[in-house]
Amino acid sequence: MAHCGLQQAELLLLLQILLAITACSLLPSYTGAYTSNHTAGVPPVPCLPDQAAALLRLKRSFTVTNYSAIAFRSWRAGTDCCRWMGVRCGYNGGLVTFLDLGGRGLKSGGLEPALFDLTSLRVHSISSVISFVEQSLEKLIAKLHNLRELNLGFVDLSNNKSHWCNIIARSCPKLRVLSLPFCQVSGPICGSLLSLRSLSVIDLQYNMLSGPIPDFFSNLSDLSVLILSYNKFQGWIPPAIFQHKKLVTIDLYLNHGISGYLPNFTNSTTSLEILNVGRTNFSGTIPTSIGNLTSLKRLGLGATSFSGELPSSIGTLKSLSELEISGLGIVGFIPSWVANLTSLTILEFSDCGLSGPVPSFVSNLTKLQKLALCDCSFSGEIPSYISNLVQLQTVLLYSNNFIGKMEFTFFRKLTHLSILDLSNNDLVVVDGANDNPLASSPKLNFLRLSHCNISTYPNFLRNQDQITWLDLSYNQIHGAIPKWAWDTFPNFPSVINLTNNKLTSVGYAPFLPVHSWKLDLSYNMLEGFIPIPLGPALLLDYSNNKFSSLPSNFSTHLHEVGVFKASSNKLSGKIPLSFCDVINIQMLDLSYNNFSGSIPSCLMENVNGIESLKLKENKLTGQFPDNIKERCSFEALDFSGNWIGGQLPRSLVNCKNLEVLDIGNNQISDYFPCWMNTLVRLQVLILKSNKFFGQVVPSTSDEKDHCKFPTLRVLDLASNNFSGTLTKAWFTKLKSMIVKSENVPPVTEYLGIYKITTLITYKGFDVTISNTLWSLVYIDISSNAFCGSIPESIGVLAMLNMVNMSRNSLTGPIPSQLGRLSQIEALDLSFNELSGTIPQELASLDFLSTLNLSYNKLEGRIPESPHFMTFSHRSFLGNNGLCGPPLSKECIDTASPTVVSHHSVKKSVDIMSFLFTGSGFGAGFAIAVVMSWRMPTRK
Repeated sequence: MAHCGLQQAELLLLLQILLAITACSLLPSYTGAYTSNHTAGVPPVPCLPDQAAALLRLKRSFTVTNYSAIAFRSWRAGTDCCRWMGVRCGYNGGLVTFLDLGGRGLKSGGLEPALFDLTSLRVHSISSVISFVEQSLEKLIAKLHNLRELNLGFVDLSNNKSHWCNIIARSCPKLRVLSLPFCQVSGPICGSLLSLRSLSVIDLQYNMLSGPIPDFFSNLSDLSVLILSYNKFQGWIPPAIFQHKKLVTIDLYLNHGISGYLPNFTNSTTSLEILNVGRTNFSGTIPTSIGNLTSLKRLGLGATSFSGELPSSIGTLKSLSELEISGLGIVGFIPSWVANLTSLTILEFSDCGLSGPVPSFVSNLTKLQKLALCDCSFSGEIPSYISNLVQLQTVLLYSNNFIGKMEFTFFRKLTHLSILDLSNNDLVVVDGANDNPLASSPKLNFLRLSHCNISTYPNFLRNQDQITWLDLSYNQIHGAIPKWAWDTFPNFPSVINLTNNKLTSVGYAPFLPVHSWKLDLSYNMLEGFIPIPLGPALLLDYSNNKFSSLPSNFSTHLHEVGVFKASSNKLSGKIPLSFCDVINIQMLDLSYNNFSGSIPSCLMENVNGIESLKLKENKLTGQFPDNIKERCSFEALDFSGNWIGGQLPRSLVNCKNLEVLDIGNNQISDYFPCWMNTLVRLQVLILKSNKFFGQVVPSTSDEKDHCKFPTLRVLDLASNNFSGTLTKAWFTKLKSMIVKSENVPPVTEYLGIYKITTLITYKGFDVTISNTLWSLVYIDISSNAFCGSIPESIGVLAMLNMVNMSRNSLTGPIPSQLGRLSQIEALDLSFNELSGTIPQELASLDFLSTLNLSYNKLEGRIPESPHFMTFSHRSFLGNNGLCGPPLSKECIDTASPTVVSHHSVKKSVDIMSFLFTGSGFGAGFAIAVVMSWRMPTRK
């Protein structure tokens, strides 16, 4: 599901960049929830020596920086610790009861055990202390039974798994504030949390929590703040939680799996100030009674399943400062009551059915800091008055139908502007008349101008030296990137996306003077050396250019690189051994080049932890190195389209996480690899177009038991020398083709870049699929020497989308059990020796859209059904005994044909349509499709 703002992967990457720039606090502080009635002033008794000593040991555990010097300026030995910054003591004999080190940019590799000596702590906050060392929560809070507030933002608690909840409930019975944002806690919220009856604040945002949101939250009588955003919760949300008398904040944003509706809000429900159900699966109409929430300041209704008319009562919420609304069922124009909300600082309409021009009354919203009108159908020119809303910091107008020429000088008066996105409209963005790059203009941090018909590298960027995210993709920018463009980028990591332009030179060679965490130069016309950033980089994409060489010492600048893509270039020679020195690399893609020689032994040895290695369509020769070590990290291997011979390396059994193996179109001469059955995650096995031989199904019972592939969903053995018969038992062991497996994870992704694509022959086309579509299940054993009959047990493989058994020596009838394959879309049994009639059951397959039974020994009447009659006569050629439509040969028998009617109300969703439109994880990644029609011909 799209969203008016950053995609989730982009948001996380941008957050990493922000953390690298500053260590300042990103989170709210809730210490006031308890400390407002805690101690006032300094208690008459100074702190005890053991309390001061514990705090000084804690101070020494933090990394010495400019931030720590300021934070601990008052922490000096011999002074009263009750007067130190962030420390308070109770009236109980000099014991520390309050400690707040949050929001001060502190860094630590771990928490000092001295913290456990402060047993009288009631408030404990180390929020925004950036610690990358996993912490034991039980050790941290075991002695803090009087704790009232626990703030551990950014502390890695992932090693506590799902036990964190019970640990807190057991150790801190008096807890009032629970704040664990960005702590990597996971699992469900436990029922024991109900025992903390005094809880007033629960902040668990940005974690990996799952399961249902507990009903008992409604029973916590003091609950005022509930923030569960950016998690993975599922299930139904009881509407009663929204009617909690004391609840001031409820934020469920970005939990795609939760659903519910907004209840009727009575006049007595007046406490709510923040209500956010954006990017959830909430649905229904927005109730008119929402106008009774007169204290509302932030209203987030960005769930695309909302429908109906927007209630005008929202316009009576005079205190509203933030309004975000989505809903594909919400149509019409921007409602006129928005003009009444003059206190708005944020106005967002996204993923909705609203259309028309931006109304003029928006110009009266002079306090706006964020204007987001995106992924709707707004049209016309972008109104000039937007440039008069001088408080604007964020303008997001992407994915609409805006037209006209947009001069960048339009934004000059918006001096606070830091985020701008005009992508995916029908705009033409230009520098502007008499543009002087030295003139005053806003300093942007985020700029996206994708699909904006830009023809030259924008001159207005000459003065933009603070951009951390620049996207000029999918334009017509031609020629060289100006040298000044690289010099203007800041000295901290940034994201630079220039894909799909017409660039011919980067202006620098071979090293770029930038710190770019993501640099995407793919799909241009760049030549010469591949340019390498001098600073740290996480993702580098140079694919689909004309690069011909790599700098000799490039690996010294790739220490942080996780993804390196240079496919579809003109790289040649041997694969550089330097890639083995890139210790953090997870994906390496050198496909579609002219590399020759053998695969470097060090790459196969997997010493640097590569997860995805793609060397397809080169000119590699020799044999596979057989030196893969234990604990191999490979998840996807693609060596297809080379000249590699010999056998498969038996050391592949060490790759226990292997999910995809594609060695198609090589010269491998080997038996079928039953020994790979120990790879329990293997989902895709492509051996086509090699020199494999022998039986796929072992002859002895012992061997049969060791040839199981229960997770396999794609098996392609086409164009080899396999022989023997297909047995009933072998098909029944393909468990993931029988039922959908919920426990088998999809091929992993890294920063939104998918690790594997595979060329298959599907419905007569050569199709390149990516792992966004690993729901496709198919078997291809075509062009081999299999004999005997097709086992009836094939009918149990209910998940199959495609079966190709053409060009073998299969005999006997077509099994009627094929009619049980309700998901099948393509069936090719051509060029065999099959006999008998075509089973009437095939005519009932709703999804079957490609059928080829040509050149067999079939006879009798072709089954008739409204669906079956759509097949061409070419599907039945070469069967002299067949008659009836669509063949011109009429049947001579007098019996009336049986016409199969279709009672299914399912709409046939052809997977081929997904191949063209894209599918995947919210962002809707597109699938590349390469087609070459294959007409059936005789052997």
